[in-house]
Amino acid sequence: MAPRRALITGITGQDGSYLAELLLEKGYEVHGMVRRASTEKFDRIEHLRDRITLHQGDLLDHRSLTDALRHSAPDELYNLAAMSFVAVSWIQPTLTAEFTGVGVTRVLEAMREVCPEARFYQASSSEMFGKVREVPQDESTPFYPRSPYGVAKAYGHFITVNYRESYNLHATSGILFNHESPRRGLEFVTRKITWHAAAIKHGLRDHMSLGNLDAERDWGYAKDFVEAMWLMLQQDKADDYVIATGRTNTVRQCVEIALDEAGLTGAVEDYVRIDPQFLRPAEVDQLIGDPGKAKRDLGWEPQTSFEDLIRLMTRADLELLKR
Repeated sequence: MAPRRALITGITGQDGSYLAELLLEKGYEVHGMVRRASTEKFDRIEHLRDRITLHQGDLLDHRSLTDALRHSAPDELYNLAAMSFVAVSWIQPTLTAEFTGVGVTRVLEAMREVCPEARFYQASSSEMFGKVREVPQDESTPFYPRSPYGVAKAYGHFITVNYRESYNLHATSGILFNHESPRRGLEFVTRKITWHAAAIKHGLRDHMSLGNLDAERDWGYAKDFVEAMWLMLQQDKADDYVIATGRTNTVRQCVEIALDEAGLTGAVEDYVRIDPQFLRPAEVDQLIGDPGKAKRDLGWEPQTSFEDLIRLMTRADLELLKR
């Protein structure tokens, strides 16, 4: 029997690289879609390059999407591509809307045209909850996004639901809460903290600049979360799922764990400077997900605690900067 084929948009990102690894382990033929750029970054998938097939495509260009789908002929399509950094969405709100919102429609339209029998996964986000209506948040909690990114993600989410109900596509959204790893970009707060803790330990920096130390998030491990994406597309009936740990931690706690793992003593304030530029124009409230439905329907639970996650990220950055 021929192996199942999967196409991952955003394969060069954190989630895309972990998902590609998972699918290869499961015997899939893995295809990825990448944008043509003047500086192509493949470092997260460099170790997989000889085992995956890459196609050029762009969420802003319908023709490139249909070509990528025709050439890859996927059984499963994971749409992970987006403008993924919330802070940049205030600087580039229109482009964020095009990529993260309307781009989902282009992918769904291309799929409807080329491979309507495929199963589709949309990367939705806890940022859609924003100014939360209830704590914790589950699949029925109303959205109140507080950033252009959150607004665009809400559009992408609802258009996926719409195509599922209108065209009977097997289209699922995973409402993922924050998920981190050593492959996270340096602009994201957890990785910024673990990298700087390692840099301070190695004498390369003397402090880190952060925004709101009391901001709380539900942080999990990306490697655990991509398992949930795959499980969603193995269900007979497409549905939407909150993927979260069900626990919150503060930025301050993250700093404390990273400093401890790096062997740095003293108070958080000895190493942190508060910089107003890192405060959000509109802060989201207490984002904490209820993953009960995913546990019931998918048998999924997070395997990695927040403390273990921050420690493994700090160790990875200590090793990275030692080189």
